[in-house]
Amino acid sequence: MPRTQRMIINDETAVYHVMSRTALDGFPMDDIEKDFMLDLIRRYAALYLVEILGFCLMGNHFHVLVKMFPEHKFTDEDIKKRYEKFYGDDGMFAAGWIPSLRKKLSSLSEFVRKIKVGFTRYYNKRHNRRGYFWGDRFKSVIVEKGETLINCLAYIDLNPLRAGIVSRPEEYRWNSIGYHIQTGNKDDFLSLDFGLKEFGPGEIRSAVTSELHWAGVLDTKERLERYRRYVYEAGALDHPGKGQARVIDNEIVEHERENDFELNRMRRFRYRTRYFTDSGVIGSKEFVSSNYQRFKDLFMSKREKIPKLVAGLNGVYSLKRLAE
Repeated sequence: MPRTQRMIINDETAVYHVMSRTALDGFPMDDIEKDFMLDLIRRYAALYLVEILGFCLMGNHFHVLVKMFPEHKFTDEDIKKRYEKFYGDDGMFAAGWIPSLRKKLSSLSEFVRKIKVGFTRYYNKRHNRRGYFWGDRFKSVIVEKGETLINCLAYIDLNPLRAGIVSRPEEYRWNSIGYHIQTGNKDDFLSLDFGLKEFGPGEIRSAVTSELHWAGVLDTKERLERYRRYVYEAGALDHPGKGQARVIDNEIVEHERENDFELNRMRRFRYRTRYFTDSGVIGSKEFVSSNYQRFKDLFMSKREKIPKLVAGLNGVYSLKRLAE
C-alpha cells in the first residue's frame, strides 16, 4: 500500500509537531544518546530554515515542535552563510547550488531525515550493530500558532512527568522547559515566539493565554516565567477517561503558586493528549478548515470532512487525515 502523502505548507511559515519512535524494544536511548540527539537537533536547526520552539527526548521516542520557514524568506547570501557556517573549512560552496539548497533547507522531511539518519549512524557505531533504529516514518501535525501552540508545547514538556521520571517539568534535562531553566537557553537554541502576539486582547479564548497574549512586548525572562506557570497549571489537571492521574502533585503546584504565581487551573487543557499526536491539523475552526481545503485531495474519505471541536479546549478544533 503506497504511503499517504504528508501535509506540508510550502508557501508560508508553518509550525509542526513532529514525533518519531524507535523500532527497538525497551528504552534504548540513555543519557549519552539523548545528549547526542539534542546536539544533532541544535546543529541542524542552525543549517535548515527553521526555529525550534520545543522538544522532548525520551527513552524510546522524541518530540520536536518546529517552525518551518518558506525558502523565499531567505536571500542567497543567507543560504550561503548557513551552509558555510555549518560545514566550516571542510565544506566547499558553489553559487550554482543555491536553488537546490533552498529547496532542501526549507523541507521538513529533509530536516527530520538528517536528524534520524545521523542518530542511527551514531547509535549503531556506539553499540556495534547494524540495521534500523527508528520505526515507521515520523508523524507530523500542523499546529496553529498562539493558544494551540502553547497547549501543544505544554503537552510535550509534560512527557517526562507522565512517565514518572521527574516531579517537576524543569528537572528533566532533555525537554524544552528544562533546557531553558538549566542552561539559560544556551546559544539561544529555542525560540519563545509562541505566536501569541498575533492576537488582540478580545481574541484570546483561555485564561492562561490572556496572561500571555501580549508576549510580544514581554522580555524573554517574563515570557518564560508565564509559560512555566501555564505548564504547572496544565500538569495539575486530572485527565478523565484516559486512566491517567494528574502529573504534577498538588502540593508542588500550591507551593509554586504561593511563591511565584496565582492562576486558575486550565480545565480547557483536559483531553489534550491524542489531539496533539493523532491529528493532521489542529487550531481554530478557520485554520483547520482552510488547511483541509488546501490538502483535500490527500484525504481518503470522499465525504466532506468537518473540523471537530476538541473537548476541553474551547475554540480549538482538529481534523484527522488517516484512513478510516
